[in-house]
Amino acid sequence: MGWLDALLGRGKPAKPNLDALFALPSAAVTLQAATGFTPSGTGSVCFRPAEGGAFATLEKDVTELLGDVDVERTRDAYGYTWLLLRRPADDVASLVTDLHGVNSSLEAAGFGPSLLCSLVTFTGPGGERLAVVYLYKRGTFYPFAPLAGERRDNALELQVRGAMSGELPIEEDLSRWFPVWGAPGL
Repeated sequence: MGWLDALLGRGKPAKPNLDALFALPSAAVTLQAATGFTPSGTGSVCFRPAEGGAFATLEKDVTELLGDVDVERTRDAYGYTWLLLRRPADDVASLVTDLHGVNSSLEAAGFGPSLLCSLVTFTGPGGERLAVVYLYKRGTFYPFAPLAGERRDNALELQVRGAMSGELPIEEDLSRWFPVWGAPGL
């Protein structure tokens, strides 16, 4: 960082740390103890698709890499592609390994700038839904708790942030806790 950046209050952007995903299984245990939310067995990777045969081949290779994992590909209203992965609800470690593999494959092939986020979903004791979202470009996590009618349960999100703050690198800037309405699996 140069002196002009320091003077203007600009910092270097955070670098992605995909290995932070491996802290999710432990955080899931903490989350369950603190809030009663249990893993649902689904996770997603969201990315901006690239044009061309190389990307199509990579996407096919990633799906084959996952082997016996149930993978569902969807496109959202913003043009982003979501890969929804399903594992048994009690196997968060395998789900996280799969998510890491997808992200790593895209990153290694030069498509890292296309990655938006990954998420793991949870279900509350009363059927509430929750996602722990990993922001690829920031290397941080935040909770997203949707309610009916595209509303959010902000109190629950703050409660989850408090419960997981010692387990995961939490995104400090609340304006970056963007909603992932309609994310597959949520």
